[in-house]
Amino acid sequence: MADRWAIAVATFYEDLAEKLVEGASRVFDQAGGEVHVHEVPGAFELPLAAKYCAESRRYAGVACVGAVIRGETSHYDYVCSEAASGIARVSLDTGVPCSFGVLTVENREQALERLGPKRHQGEDAARAVIRMVELHRELT
Repeated sequence: MADRWAIAVATFYEDLAEKLVEGASRVFDQAGGEVHVHEVPGAFELPLAAKYCAESRRYAGVACVGAVIRGETSHYDYVCSEAASGIARVSLDTGVPCSFGVLTVENREQALERLGPKRHQGEDAARAVIRMVELHRELT
Protein backbone atom coordinates (compact mmCIF):
# COMPACT_ATOMS: atom_id res chain seq x y z
CA MET A 1 0.00 0.00 0.00
CA ALA A 2 1.29 3.47 -0.90
CA ASP A 3 2.01 6.00 1.81
CA ARG A 4 -0.26 8.89 2.63
CA TRP A 5 1.37 12.22 3.36
CA ALA A 6 -0.08 15.23 5.17
CA ILE A 7 0.79 18.85 4.66
CA ALA A 8 -0.31 21.18 7.46
CA VAL A 9 -0.16 24.70 6.10
CA ALA A 10 -0.48 28.05 7.84
CA THR A 11 -2.33 30.28 5.40
CA PHE A 12 -1.71 33.69 7.00
CA TYR A 13 0.49 34.64 4.02
CA GLU A 14 -1.62 32.97 1.34
CA ASP A 15 0.73 33.44 -1.61
CA LEU A 16 3.71 32.05 0.31
CA ALA A 17 1.60 29.20 1.69
CA GLU A 18 0.54 28.25 -1.82
CA LYS A 19 4.16 28.05 -3.00
CA LEU A 20 5.18 26.01 0.04
CA VAL A 21 2.37 23.53 -0.55
CA GLU A 22 3.28 23.28 -4.24
CA GLY A 23 6.87 22.40 -3.35
CA ALA A 24 6.00 19.88 -0.65
CA SER A 25 3.33 18.28 -2.85
CA ARG A 26 5.80 17.94 -5.71
CA VAL A 27 8.23 15.97 -3.55
CA PHE A 28 5.53 13.81 -1.97
CA ASP A 29 4.05 13.10 -5.41
CA GLN A 30 7.46 11.90 -6.61
CA ALA A 31 7.65 9.58 -3.57
CA GLY A 32 4.24 8.13 -4.41
CA GLY A 33 1.02 7.88 -2.49
CA GLU A 34 -1.67 10.37 -1.59
CA VAL A 35 -1.16 13.91 -0.37
CA HIS A 36 -3.74 15.63 1.85
CA VAL A 37 -3.50 19.33 2.65
CA HIS A 38 -4.89 20.68 5.93
CA GLU A 39 -5.09 24.45 6.35
CA VAL A 40 -4.79 26.38 9.61
CA PRO A 41 -4.83 30.16 10.15
CA GLY A 42 -1.23 30.68 11.26
CA ALA A 43 2.04 29.07 12.29
CA PHE A 44 1.01 28.97 15.95
CA GLU A 45 -1.71 26.45 15.04
CA LEU A 46 0.63 24.11 13.15
CA PRO A 47 1.59 21.93 16.12
CA LEU A 48 -2.02 21.08 16.90
CA ALA A 49 -2.73 20.37 13.23
CA ALA A 50 0.33 18.10 13.15
CA LYS A 51 -0.90 16.34 16.28
CA TYR A 52 -4.34 15.76 14.78
CA CYS A 53 -2.75 14.34 11.62
CA ALA A 54 -0.25 12.17 13.50
CA GLU A 55 -2.75 10.81 16.00
CA SER A 56 -5.16 9.91 13.20
CA ARG A 57 -2.59 7.31 12.06
CA ARG A 58 -3.66 8.05 8.48
CA TYR A 59 -0.28 9.49 7.47
CA ALA A 60 3.29 8.26 7.27
CA GLY A 61 4.44 11.82 7.99
CA VAL A 62 3.45 15.47 8.17
CA ALA A 63 5.18 18.44 6.55
CA CYS A 64 4.32 21.61 8.45
CA VAL A 65 4.73 24.71 6.31
CA GLY A 66 3.97 28.40 6.57
CA ALA A 67 5.66 31.74 7.02
CA VAL A 68 6.34 34.13 9.87
CA ILE A 69 7.71 37.54 8.90
CA ARG A 70 9.25 39.68 11.62
CA GLY A 71 7.25 42.76 12.53
CA GLU A 72 7.86 45.55 15.01
CA THR A 73 6.84 43.55 18.10
CA SER A 74 8.10 40.44 19.88
CA HIS A 75 5.13 38.42 18.55
CA TYR A 76 7.43 36.92 15.89
CA ASP A 77 9.73 35.38 18.50
CA TYR A 78 6.90 33.72 20.41
CA VAL A 79 5.20 32.32 17.33
CA CYS A 80 8.41 30.93 15.83
CA SER A 81 9.54 29.37 19.08
CA GLU A 82 6.21 27.78 19.94
CA ALA A 83 5.64 26.48 16.42
CA ALA A 84 9.09 24.88 16.26
CA SER A 85 8.99 23.29 19.70
CA GLY A 86 5.39 22.17 19.31
CA ILE A 87 6.03 20.45 15.98
CA ALA A 88 9.12 18.72 17.40
CA ARG A 89 7.13 17.57 20.41
CA VAL A 90 4.45 16.04 18.19
CA SER A 91 7.10 14.00 16.37
CA LEU A 92 8.64 12.81 19.62
CA ASP A 93 5.32 12.06 21.32
CA THR A 94 3.71 10.20 18.42
CA GLY A 95 6.66 8.76 16.52
CA VAL A 96 5.21 10.22 13.31
CA PRO A 97 7.77 12.37 11.48
CA CYS A 98 6.71 16.02 11.38
CA SER A 99 8.99 18.54 9.71
CA PHE A 100 9.40 22.25 10.38
CA GLY A 101 9.05 23.92 6.99
CA VAL A 102 8.12 27.33 8.30
CA LEU A 103 9.84 30.34 6.78
CA THR A 104 11.09 32.49 9.67
CA VAL A 105 12.32 35.59 7.91
CA GLU A 106 12.84 39.31 8.29
CA ASN A 107 10.94 40.32 5.15
CA ARG A 108 9.06 39.12 2.08
CA GLU A 109 12.19 39.19 -0.11
CA GLN A 110 13.89 36.65 2.18
CA ALA A 111 10.78 34.48 2.06
CA LEU A 112 10.76 34.46 -1.73
CA GLU A 113 14.48 33.57 -1.81
CA ARG A 114 13.61 30.41 0.13
CA LEU A 115 10.97 29.43 -2.42
CA GLY A 116 13.15 29.51 -5.48
CA PRO A 117 14.96 27.03 -7.65
CA LYS A 118 18.13 27.08 -5.54
CA ARG A 119 16.41 26.22 -2.26
CA HIS A 120 12.73 25.55 -1.62
CA GLN A 121 11.54 25.28 1.98
CA GLY A 122 8.40 23.32 1.05
CA GLU A 123 10.41 20.74 -0.85
CA ASP A 124 12.94 20.50 1.99
CA ALA A 125 10.15 19.91 4.52
CA ALA A 126 8.74 17.03 2.49
CA ARG A 127 12.20 15.51 1.93
CA ALA A 128 12.86 15.60 5.67
CA VAL A 129 9.62 13.74 6.39
CA ILE A 130 10.33 11.12 3.73
CA ARG A 131 13.86 10.56 5.02
CA MET A 132 12.67 10.10 8.60
CA VAL A 133 10.04 7.58 7.47
CA GLU A 134 12.76 5.70 5.56
CA LEU A 135 15.08 5.77 8.57
CA HIS A 136 12.37 4.37 10.83
CA ARG A 137 11.67 1.56 8.38
CA GLU A 138 15.39 0.75 8.09
CA LEU A 139 15.70 0.44 11.86
CA THR A 140 12.54 -1.52 12.62
